[in-house]
Amino acid sequence: MPDSKSLQQPNSPQPPAARRRSDATRTAILDAARERFAADGYERATIRAIAKDAGIDPSMVMRYYGNKEGLFAAAVSVDLALPDVGTLPRDEVGRALVTHFLAMWEENEVLTALLRVGATNQSGAERMQGIFREQVLPVARAVCPDPEQVPARAALAATQLLGLALSRYVLRIPPAVALTREEVTAWLAPTVQRYLTAPHP
Repeated sequence: MPDSKSLQQPNSPQPPAARRRSDATRTAILDAARERFAADGYERATIRAIAKDAGIDPSMVMRYYGNKEGLFAAAVSVDLALPDVGTLPRDEVGRALVTHFLAMWEENEVLTALLRVGATNQSGAERMQGIFREQVLPVARAVCPDPEQVPARAALAATQLLGLALSRYVLRIPPAVALTREEVTAWLAPTVQRYLTAPHP
């Protein structure tokens, strides 16, 4: 009579306890990776250091994510949760976007890590481009008056938002850091608004 081991299916689901351990391990790896990427940048962060921060063996990181690029791609998955600008008066779109971005940047350290890596590494740049293409372009498309200019207008708005983020949260230029959210919004919102909705020059 076959024993219980021989009756096990090779692809049988993990028991609940094993799934919980697996989920906890993945969470620990991703949390450690985000902190390490933010502190050291993509090039200097190592699998060994991330594994040490997570309190696990480096082989576990490789098991779940394959290599550093795979880990980075998983760690910096970002949903900007942009507002539905179609429900807003057109002349309030710039203010709504700047207010939203400020809240995101100040509450989400993953964005800071992504910006640091994106400025110096191709994988990071590709991730930023993907976020722009999948999340920012649709917002511009909803409000821009000339459809053929949507990519350019969205890119110009991104220069303002990312330039602010680089100055305020990565380089930490003192006058940029010292500005209140209200001051940043008052300065930046009209420019973003103009890029998205003003007549083509």
